[in-house]
Amino acid sequence: MVCCSSINKGNNLLLLYCGFLLVISACINVTMFLTTFKATVLMTSFSMPLDDKPVLSKQPHPQETYKQASRPMTRRRMDELKGPHGPKFNVMVTGAAGFVGMHTAIALNNIGITPIGYDNVNQYYSVDLKEKRIDELKKRDIAFVRGDVCDVDKLKKTIKEHNITRFIHLAAQAGVRYSLDHPLEYTRNNVDCTVNILEVLVELGLKEHPLVYASSSSVYGNNIKTPFQETDRVEDPASLYAATKRSDELIAHTYFNLHNISSIGLRFFTVYGPYGRPDMAPFIFTDKISNGEEMRMFNHGNSRRDFTYIDDIVQGIIHALFVNTGRPELVNLGNGRPIVLADFIRIVEKQVGQNAIIKSVPMQKGDVPTTYADISKAQWLLGYYPTTTIEDGISNFVQWFREHNASQYRMAM
Repeated sequence: MVCCSSINKGNNLLLLYCGFLLVISACINVTMFLTTFKATVLMTSFSMPLDDKPVLSKQPHPQETYKQASRPMTRRRMDELKGPHGPKFNVMVTGAAGFVGMHTAIALNNIGITPIGYDNVNQYYSVDLKEKRIDELKKRDIAFVRGDVCDVDKLKKTIKEHNITRFIHLAAQAGVRYSLDHPLEYTRNNVDCTVNILEVLVELGLKEHPLVYASSSSVYGNNIKTPFQETDRVEDPASLYAATKRSDELIAHTYFNLHNISSIGLRFFTVYGPYGRPDMAPFIFTDKISNGEEMRMFNHGNSRRDFTYIDDIVQGIIHALFVNTGRPELVNLGNGRPIVLADFIRIVEKQVGQNAIIKSVPMQKGDVPTTYADISKAQWLLGYYPTTTIEDGISNFVQWFREHNASQYRMAM
């Protein structure tokens, strides 16, 4: 006869053993489930579209990808390149009778580089003002050729005669408002002529150095994100002028893909200074205030503009001549400190010494409320550091305006 206590003890051991087996089984099942789950996730990740896969390693910010192709341009390095022991060459400056072109040619001449000015001297604004700029070039023995960039034969002849190896393409039909009524002049002068100069470079085999060309902050159009970066979307132009400048950028990129011509497109932000264009705000405001005439203040004075002094812009242009990343680049050249239009007018009033007679009006078609440059890429790539304050810049401009009786160059607005 078996003792009851022995039976109970055996039952308890059996229960413990069964429980142990259940725990082991559960652990095995969990392990198998996790293994299967991981395998499923891994297989799923390979079958996902590439755009949906998580990024496993830190990628460089798009705004900094240019750093992979270059080292930072220090002021000392740029001073060496521009100095007496730096490279010397002949450079064509198209648009040399224009505001930026004249100053660029003079600055190149001052550092021992030989500029050859090239301009068709059109009648968009005062030809007398353009002739004055040409006189400034001739005073310094800077060669000047009257020619159209769209004239292939004249362009090639000039390049060969002057042994030109580098190019700064500034010739263009300028002005946002003028493009509203004269669209064909913009497509011809800004797009067709840019294709023309690139075709000439291909034909003559002048691919060693990048084409430096003028783009514009206008390409940012109705962008509401500020400051404007070179990687921002630029598919919403507010004017035909902006569209032609964006076209130039795309064309330059295409010629790199097709013919391996590198380029640096410089997006200028509201350039001003002595010999400035009569259709620009600094000229118009100074002229109207000086003569006691009513002037329109668009967008009721609330617009913001990144006014950039001509000497700073020219610094960036010349620096671009010494940079080659081996691919197309787009670079903002601005001041990086936008100012409200109403405040800008007050600065002009102070420098002129008279109060403005203002008619406040809505923003004009084709204009944008704000321009504001992020210049970090220009600082890295070009060693570009603007130094002129808006007060000093306007003071210099007003002084030139008075000394040259510049009201004679005004446009009918």
